[in-house]
Amino acid sequence: MPRLIPDSGPQGVLAASNFVYTVGSGLYLTAGVLYFTEAVRLPAGQVGLGLGVAGLFALVLGVGVGHLADRCGARGVYAATLLVQALATAGFVLADSFWPFVLVVCVAAAAKAAGVAARSPLIRHYGGERPQEFRAYLRAVTNVGVSVGAVGAGWAVQVGTVTAYQLMVAGNAVAFVVTAVLLALLPPVAPVPSAGGPRWIALRDRPYLLLTTLDGVMAIQFKVLTVAIPLWLVGATAAPHWLISGTMLTGTVIVVLFQVRASRDIDSPEAGGRAYRRAGVAFLLSCSVVSLSAGVPAWAAATLLVTGVVIHTVGELWHSAAGFEVSFALAPRHATGQYLGVFGLGAGLAEAFGPGLLIALCITWGRPGWYVVGAMFAVTGLLTPAAVAWAQRQQLARRTGLGTTEKATV
Repeated sequence: MPRLIPDSGPQGVLAASNFVYTVGSGLYLTAGVLYFTEAVRLPAGQVGLGLGVAGLFALVLGVGVGHLADRCGARGVYAATLLVQALATAGFVLADSFWPFVLVVCVAAAAKAAGVAARSPLIRHYGGERPQEFRAYLRAVTNVGVSVGAVGAGWAVQVGTVTAYQLMVAGNAVAFVVTAVLLALLPPVAPVPSAGGPRWIALRDRPYLLLTTLDGVMAIQFKVLTVAIPLWLVGATAAPHWLISGTMLTGTVIVVLFQVRASRDIDSPEAGGRAYRRAGVAFLLSCSVVSLSAGVPAWAAATLLVTGVVIHTVGELWHSAAGFEVSFALAPRHATGQYLGVFGLGAGLAEAFGPGLLIALCITWGRPGWYVVGAMFAVTGLLTPAAVAWAQRQQLARRTGLGTTEKATV
């Protein structure tokens, strides 16, 4: 299991701030929807609609804020997004009807997406020779933090009072403020000067945009464990309902123990492309196994579900590590925030549309839908190595062009 804080110095500060942030996120991820339905008493349909609108709203800010972090300094921009997120989260306690709810969740979601883009230059600058591996380490820390936050959320859900839910929201907001304060211990990263040419170069990089799209399709897999499997387990299988927590815990433990190790072997864009391909096959196999859990005895259903989750999480390790590698390695250093903001668009679209797609295919359609979802992941994985090769050719041409320009200037 990885150490919670890797070193003293900047990496330790980033890891500590990430841990505090994800403890707060764990509170919200586990019981945020229940807060709005049980404490605020909003209809579930309105909550789902509002969260979908917030997901789409968040998409528009990542690229712009990432560019701002490149040009103005990532530490200050990231801290600002955290403070906005804290204020919006605190505003949850005032959201007593649909439109105030939409307002606060839109601001919170946008600040979260902006923060992911703004943090990327910090990870690249302080991540050492392999920032991709450090990013994998942070993902393992994220799972530890979310698990701790989930315990606090479990208390709020068990107590079930409005006060308990409001304390959960307050804890979430405080975590974001503490995260911003911890960033003051981090040496600032000097703004990176522009390399000249068009400002929004990431939006003109067609191979990178294709990779963003493919990763976005693959990112729907994150909703399989949190949306599709729980609904399938309850509605289509004889497995005990407590196994929902068991499957989540199984996936979390595997990520904490093995994410860094999985990333060490994925040390080039080519290796990243191959990892995407392996992940797609793993997701196809996992979906097929999960589909078989309907119509069998409880013990068999539970065995098949846990087996499917283990296979799925192995694929998740490969997918995450591949995404870390290609998103960083194929992004110009002077535009890290902008490029990583663009890359985050794919995950944002998966966040907005993935749950509905999985419910329509896997839950409404049933067993055949699981095979369609698995095939979608497999085909995406098969296409990605070619997209990576195209992006590498584009990157080489860009570097050659810059070198030619520099020689001509001299």
